[in-house]
Amino acid sequence: MKNGGPTLLPLLRSRTQGALLALLYLHPDDEYSLTHVARLVGVSVASVHHEAERLVEAGYLLERRQGNVRLIRAATDTIVARPLTDLLAVTYGPRPVLADALRGVAGISEAVIFGSWAARYRGEPGPIPADVDVLVIGDADLDDLDAAAAAASRALHRPVNIQRVRPAAWAEDPPTDPFLTSVRERPRVRLLPEGSE
Repeated sequence: MKNGGPTLLPLLRSRTQGALLALLYLHPDDEYSLTHVARLVGVSVASVHHEAERLVEAGYLLERRQGNVRLIRAATDTIVARPLTDLLAVTYGPRPVLADALRGVAGISEAVIFGSWAARYRGEPGPIPADVDVLVIGDADLDDLDAAAAAASRALHRPVNIQRVRPAAWAEDPPTDPFLTSVRERPRVRLLPEGSE
């Protein structure tokens, strides 16, 4: 992930900061090592370390040491915690919320966000996305995907549209389906498998 100006929430200094805050504030009971955060957010440990230092100092994150491991979590007992969580849910929330929703669904080999949210996340200017579009590659049950989309829609306060394609169709190079050609040519944000993009 490039660390340029964040199009999703220009109030923040970087996309890394937005992704880090969203991960922690949307999982307020969890602690993460810097290495784990870096893997989930898709950036270097040094980038996470730099952002965490600033956010701990400002009181937005809490930290503790467990041996040589530095653990961080959201500071949820501050006056800004609730409004910040709400703002993060509707801006940077799709990635952690959808990864959680899809992680338990069997038959997914890969999942990506595409469309306007992915374009804003990748730095393309434009209006605030009204919905979130997800492509699931695999044989997942459509009812399970509908349930995941409904749960994510409630958490993100906007429609989530999940489309499934079979692995063979996604693997075609070039794709014969014009929709898949469009998805491949435009910005995408990986949900599963988790890790760097």
